[in-house]
Amino acid sequence: MINFTVGPVQSSEAVREIGAQNVPYFRTAEFSEVMLENERLMLKFAGAPEGSRVVFITGSGTASMEASVMNLLTSEDRALVVNGGSFGARFCKICDIHGVPHDEIRLEVGHKLRVEDLPCGDWDFNAEAQRSREAEGGMRCCRTRGYTAFLVNKHETSTGVHYDMGLISRYCKEHGLLLIVDNISSFLCDEFDMAALGADVMITGSQKALACPPGISIIVLSPHALERVTKNDPKCMYFDMKDALANQDRGQTPFTPAVGTLLQINARLREIAAAGGVAAEVQKAKAMAEYFRSRIADLPLEIVSESLSNAVTPLHPTNGMSAYDIFLKLKDEHGIWICPNGGELKDKVFRVGHMGCLTTADYDKLVVALKEVLK
Repeated sequence: MINFTVGPVQSSEAVREIGAQNVPYFRTAEFSEVMLENERLMLKFAGAPEGSRVVFITGSGTASMEASVMNLLTSEDRALVVNGGSFGARFCKICDIHGVPHDEIRLEVGHKLRVEDLPCGDWDFNAEAQRSREAEGGMRCCRTRGYTAFLVNKHETSTGVHYDMGLISRYCKEHGLLLIVDNISSFLCDEFDMAALGADVMITGSQKALACPPGISIIVLSPHALERVTKNDPKCMYFDMKDALANQDRGQTPFTPAVGTLLQINARLREIAAAGGVAAEVQKAKAMAEYFRSRIADLPLEIVSESLSNAVTPLHPTNGMSAYDIFLKLKDEHGIWICPNGGELKDKVFRVGHMGCLTTADYDKLVVALKEVLK
């Protein structure tokens, strides 16, 4: 099988070799050194500001999304959440469960975030008109609405939309909002610099461009975020970041982690560093994405996103075929995995990933198979 999904993705030989070994005992100085190196490299690759820290959660990306909300936000906050698909909706659900007041910025499928979608969206362009509108009882600015945080899935994986982080960064800086970014499927595929953007939290996972098995999600916390973690008292044990950070000081975790996956992450981070770092990884994903998109230009497939990431190409068949049927035919008749969708997008959109150990020859095979299936 050739795997073009958006996670888990195909791993390198070095990562697979670690997975074939017995899992070692982890309460050792050797494992602690691995974990400390994992933290150092993650801080570097995320462009984290000085004084930032990393928490490793044994759980999927959703676990770290929930942990971030639980540890940084309370009922005293009010969050703005970009909801343009399944994962934006997930942030909203997490806020609901934990009693965090929030408002949604609802976007249609495939639509990018625009300045006019933001409350007081002309903040950067016409301050006088803003004040006049407020005086007439119109939309109030973020400060008077009481917003304290902004939650966004940088790449809404379900629809393939890649949001404009420059726009979001300027907005959050102007209004003093804590910025929490799910960068799970975009990390190492698209540029992201925590310090430059002023992001307070970055979340990613082991099974995307890190190209390791699922099981570990990673939270990078800025000094501002760490202050919040210290002050808050989440009603949980497993997701308490204060406990996780205290253990990470010595290169350990509070509870038994996915030891093998953490060792594989270490091998992968070293691999990235040796191959030219984040810039080289981003360029590789971009090259694979551009190559595939150029090869399908004459097929009855429509790219549905207004703003594409290098991580994935979201496609709608224009010949009347069900997107899910295409997924099944590729899997059962050609030995190829692409990524299906669920819910209302099940028959409308499938996705092709550009993460992991893939080559142009792999994409050539996919294109041949797509031509056969789409006849």
